Amino acid sequence: MAALPMKSLAHICRSLSTLLESGVGVRQSITLAAKKTSDGRSREALAEIGQQIAAGNEISAAMRMQAGTFPELMTDMIEMSEGTGSLPEVLTHLAEHYENNLTLRRQFVGSIAWPMFQLIAAVLIIALLILVFGMIPDDPNGPNIKQLVFGLTGVSGAVIWLTCTFGGAGLLWVGYQVAVRLFSAQRILDPLYLRVPVLGKCLRSFAIARFSWAYYLTQQSGMPMVRSLTASLKATTNGAFQNATPMICAGIREGENLSVVLEQSGLFPEDYMHMVSVAETSGTVPEMLHRLSPQFEDQARRSLRALTITFSGLVWGTVALFIVFFIFRFFTWYVSMLNDAVKAAGG
Repeated sequence: MAALPMKSLAHICRSLSTLLESGVGVRQSITLAAKKTSDGRSREALAEIGQQIAAGNEISAAMRMQAGTFPELMTDMIEMSEGTGSLPEVLTHLAEHYENNLTLRRQFVGSIAWPMFQLIAAVLIIALLILVFGMIPDDPNGPNIKQLVFGLTGVSGAVIWLTCTFGGAGLLWVGYQVAVRLFSAQRILDPLYLRVPVLGKCLRSFAIARFSWAYYLTQQSGMPMVRSLTASLKATTNGAFQNATPMICAGIREGENLSVVLEQSGLFPEDYMHMVSVAETSGTVPEMLHRLSPQFEDQARRSLRALTITFSGLVWGTVALFIVFFIFRFFTWYVSMLNDAVKAAGG
């Protein structure tokens, strides 16, 4: 079964946490949550979990049997909480995590929707011009109107234009997704993204907020230190942080302090490292990171706003370039037509 969408994961975690906190049994909570969801795949997944629980399996084991359906972080958190009795709390934190991610995604999409609409409209208007120019009869003695739109006219020209623009963009997106999933390109690209001024700050803030949240949650559920760090770095969904996992875990195994190995990774800001170091002396690192996580989420949101403004500006700039380019093409075509007329009159 394919992975469940983030919205469904948030709904499942929220429903289960509410039911369990109210005293409903695990198996009955799964059954009720399946009835409440409107997503068919979620209903099937929860029904399968209910059957596995009836057969004597734990929730986490039942989730792992449905390979790829539930995120590894979610199953790890639930597995650790099953032995400590903190399952409702963990599910509440997971619900908040997925709900925050959904909110941030909606904010980003909402910010770029209008500029993207204008860019798509510009491409379609050019296709319409190509189509209209194809309806104008050719005049052997007149100006070559095909010069205006890269030599393209008519239906075939419009199809070529749309294929090159939308098809090219689609191929780039598919190629990126394939590279990320099959060749782990994210581990190569993310360190480069962190160097980009606006984008890098946004991605780093999100990654640190997720790391802090996941570390607190895994430590509260009783997860061993190395496994907790591995899960927390994976929860960042950032290739640069995931690349640092072997080095950080090796340092912890050798007895280094957390603040030292995190500093050696070069991924965390100086003030963050200072607060972790202070918390280590009092044994309150998870609680400290839990308090820091919302601060970095706020910082990430501010960075996201700056990123969307920058991205919107780039889209606006692209549309403006389209307009300026075709104005220039039309001007040169018109001047060429006048010159040809003058030459014909002089001849």
